[in-house]
Amino acid sequence: MTAIDQGATDMPPSPASAEPVPIKLVLSAVAATLLFASLGQTIVSTALPVMVADLGGMDKITWVMTAYLLASTIGAPVAGKLGDLYGRKPVLQWGIGVFILGAVICGTATSMGMVIAGRIIQGAGGGGLIVTCMALVGDLLPARERGKAQAVLGAAFGISTVIGPLLGGFLVQNLSWHWIFFVNFPVGALAFIVLGIALPRRSDRSRKSVDYAGGALLATLLASLVLISNTGGTVFAWASPQVLALGIIALSALALFIRVERRAAEPILPMSLFANNTFVVMNAVGILVGMAMFGTITLLPFFLQVVKGISPTSSGLFLVPMMGGLLSASILSGRYMARTGRYKFLPVASTALLSLSLLSMTTLSVESPLWVIALSMVGIGLGLGPVFAIGVAAIQNAIPVSMLGVGTASANMFRLIGGAVGTAAFGALFSTQLARSLEGEVPGMGDGGVRSIGADMVQALPHDAQVLVMESISQALHPVFWIAAGAALLACLASLMLRELPLSS
Repeated sequence: MTAIDQGATDMPPSPASAEPVPIKLVLSAVAATLLFASLGQTIVSTALPVMVADLGGMDKITWVMTAYLLASTIGAPVAGKLGDLYGRKPVLQWGIGVFILGAVICGTATSMGMVIAGRIIQGAGGGGLIVTCMALVGDLLPARERGKAQAVLGAAFGISTVIGPLLGGFLVQNLSWHWIFFVNFPVGALAFIVLGIALPRRSDRSRKSVDYAGGALLATLLASLVLISNTGGTVFAWASPQVLALGIIALSALALFIRVERRAAEPILPMSLFANNTFVVMNAVGILVGMAMFGTITLLPFFLQVVKGISPTSSGLFLVPMMGGLLSASILSGRYMARTGRYKFLPVASTALLSLSLLSMTTLSVESPLWVIALSMVGIGLGLGPVFAIGVAAIQNAIPVSMLGVGTASANMFRLIGGAVGTAAFGALFSTQLARSLEGEVPGMGDGGVRSIGADMVQALPHDAQVLVMESISQALHPVFWIAAGAALLACLASLMLRELPLSS
């Protein structure tokens, strides 16, 4: 084991050791907070086609999700580090405030650009909330019990992922899409109150060193990567000066970030963690799985609404099988980890299943039975569950307790990097393929026309044009799922390199 591995065996101190904290109350509080943050992320998916029809900007549809994911990715390591320095409670409460501010901006938006701006603010708060909730579990429980606790948080995440699209579809159909953001307010208020009761403040009030330079460079690096994925091949050619400039900015930010982190007193992401096998392997798996997951969630409702002709609410129901599989696999994996102390084979087997399930989605067509799609979604959920439950617990077991926040944040950050880059790249690939298929075949359906495709627009076309558009949408999704399946297979191969460490009890 490395020095980092050895340091992980120390028992974590309570975030406020002066007062005993009821574990069940804390877990209830963090589950409510995670539900709040996750609901804001998932409630948007089934409303995207309606938002595009109202505000325009089909070319920006993935940015509604990408902006949130990008801001979450940046906010996660910053919140993780601040939690290590100042305690989890203030970070959680500030995160709730930032999240609600973003929801207000989105709910009152009059343009897609305003929605995206609000989603950036929401994401910054949401990313910090998710990471800090997971780190708090590491503060309070020994390594062998963390798998079960992370499964509880996974259940809250899973519930929100089911409720979010359903609630989003219901609100869109019965009120307006603006209400998908306003509905966050009561959940946020409840989470804030419960946290105030459950968590004491940290007694240490000394001034800490904050790595502002590292945070700024990390934000620059991540933003450049997502912009390259989102604009390359669509807005700009891959060899264009704009994309090349973004690549240079990303590489420069990466080089400077590594240099700054090596010298910082309290680095946002300590470079020593990259010598840790568990940290490297599980985060590599997280990047690849994030690509597969968020690409699926973003584009499948669009296919179901436009091609299969089902309502926004009903399209949200097709995420229920995925979440059912995710919840079941997550809870069972956590229990197995607690009972046996073993965990390596779980990500290997689950990512193999994920790859096979995504391969089944490459056959989607206008004639595909809905029950076949639902069955594939169950397999995707079963493949995702163990990675989410085991990944964070394995990393927390392998790093020193002084790095618990940044280590936990890394798991979320790298998964969201995969999600942000994957969603942007998949959206760009899908739009490009669809425009090529329809250009010259259906009037007004070239590069600009596909940006505002919705169910009502397709239904208004002549029958032959409807069939062509639906078949083109199906065909444009196939390369997306092929790439997602390949990413899951790479995650399976990476999992084989994991060195299993003993779990303390």
